[in-house]
Amino acid sequence: MNLSNSFVLRRLQENDFQGWEALWRGYLEFYATAVEDLVYKTTFERLISNKNQSQNAVVAEQSGSLVGLVHYIFHPHNWKIEDVCYLQDLYVLPELRGCGIGRGLIEAVYSASDDAGASNVYWLTQDFNEQARRLYDNIALVTPFIKYNRF
Repeated sequence: MNLSNSFVLRRLQENDFQGWEALWRGYLEFYATAVEDLVYKTTFERLISNKNQSQNAVVAEQSGSLVGLVHYIFHPHNWKIEDVCYLQDLYVLPELRGCGIGRGLIEAVYSASDDAGASNVYWLTQDFNEQARRLYDNIALVTPFIKYNRF
């Protein structure tokens, strides 16, 4: 794998399933989780659909291979008139981290959010994700909110 900074960011396309799935599996493995095969298929179809404008994906490509991905979702917010943007998943191959791909993917979401008139981009990460947090601390503001999930 080429470790240079040369990569292209682009929207996810129909012929990207295999490379996208491998990246998303890597992301989910990092967080010690997995989803059923049907979830991969359904999510991919939603991300590439022209009819579904709320779920989106940008991928980073280098030398013909996918090396990073970001998923983001536009949704209404009760405190705002305009939609907000949730950056749900961000993943770059471990050997390419620190080369600017993660920052580029986040900035692509910022740009898409601006184009869509969404007022805010937000995301969550786990406290142990120190490498990613070093990037996030330079590109966003950390908030004091704590996330809860239903039992």
